[in-house]
Amino acid sequence: MAIRLHDTKRGRKVDFEPLDENRVTMYLCGPTVYNYAHIGNARPAVVFDLLARLLRRRYTLKFARNFTDVDDKINAASLETGRPIHEITERFKRVYNEDMAALGVLPPDVEPCATEHIDEMIAMIETLIEKGHAYEAEGHVLFDVESNPDYGSLSKRDLREMIAGARVEVAPYKKAAQDFVLWKPSTPELPGWDSPWGRGRPGWHIECSAMAERHLGTTIDIHAGGQDLVFPHHENEMAQSTCAHDGAVFANYWLHNGFLSMDRAKMSKSLGNVLLVHDLIERIPGEVMRLALLSAHYRQPLDWSDDTVDAAQRMLDRLYGAVRGIEVSEDRRAEASPPEAMIEALEDDLNTPKAMAEFFALAKTLNKATDEGERERLAASMYAAGELMGLLSSDPEDWFVGEDGDDAGIQALIDERAAAKRERDFARADGIRDELAARGIAIEDGPDGTTWRRARTADE
Repeated sequence: MAIRLHDTKRGRKVDFEPLDENRVTMYLCGPTVYNYAHIGNARPAVVFDLLARLLRRRYTLKFARNFTDVDDKINAASLETGRPIHEITERFKRVYNEDMAALGVLPPDVEPCATEHIDEMIAMIETLIEKGHAYEAEGHVLFDVESNPDYGSLSKRDLREMIAGARVEVAPYKKAAQDFVLWKPSTPELPGWDSPWGRGRPGWHIECSAMAERHLGTTIDIHAGGQDLVFPHHENEMAQSTCAHDGAVFANYWLHNGFLSMDRAKMSKSLGNVLLVHDLIERIPGEVMRLALLSAHYRQPLDWSDDTVDAAQRMLDRLYGAVRGIEVSEDRRAEASPPEAMIEALEDDLNTPKAMAEFFALAKTLNKATDEGERERLAASMYAAGELMGLLSSDPEDWFVGEDGDDAGIQALIDERAAAKRERDFARADGIRDELAARGIAIEDGPDGTTWRRARTADE
């Protein structure tokens, strides 16, 4: 059965057919490293990490995620803080990788930096000029959008409407308002490189085109990113790469994740609701954040709220509760696989809600199992499913120990017992009561729920 992905350019879900049946190339637009990543930035990192894990089950994958380390926002941060640009970019590259690792995001195969690929950018710009798709003007080089008849096909925008609807003041060196910068001059205090058009620096869009070509080839299988990048960034990338290579397709599949809102409001600095991953991981386990980001289908909007986080915490408590206390041998783990139904759900355009439903179905089966060999086999399958999803990476006992001792773990078991009773799994419910009693925890069911207390010992 083929993997199916929703291609933005074609506007529908299609079978995935790689250029090479054994090798897949994927490029994800990474961060501009001038500040901490916010939770919205983390969504594509987590979503496409999951896709990379899925693809590696079938193919050899070469996955590139870049760093934009030359940008006007970085320049502004340097002027504001008085810190050298290199110091800022190196710091936030390191922090970004650490923060994403906390969310279970595995390192990409290639992590190119824009400043290391200036020669490739200059070469591509020269090619575009030679082919009549770009022009030099007052130290700038601009892409001539009208030279590309296919412009707008990714974002479904009509060039004539874009021209007619332009309300921006056209820079005097531009032929038309929609033309975008490939190279621009740098003043002495700004970073710059020598070029045929004078000392300057690249535009944002040319960076990804040059890095993708350098590391993955002229045509790549998958180009991914957030929905906010469809226009203008990915539209411009596609235009300049296609034109530089005489019409060769730049990416066969374009994948974009949906927007993330905060309590149903757009996240913005003006509203003061920008949540930084670096701060969140101080109080929310990384796995909880990962599951929260995967709780909705990746192409759909996701609302980040306390309820979203609490739901993810409860879900993980149930998963960890299912495998708690079960010893699984290394051999058993090595030969285990996730449920086929979960894999099928993920191979159907990363249907994470359905995949998680299959995960919980497996946990329910494990909770009801009584044969020790069968419980070990099912637990091994749980861990294999967790490895695919980027979950269940902690020791279950450690998971249930909160900052205030084991109170969080006790409450999690009580919640799991309540869920088992609702599912009429009374054997599991009684087993949890016995486990708590063995740990000296007395529970009492009442009309307002279950309360617990630590039983007194003879010495108290």
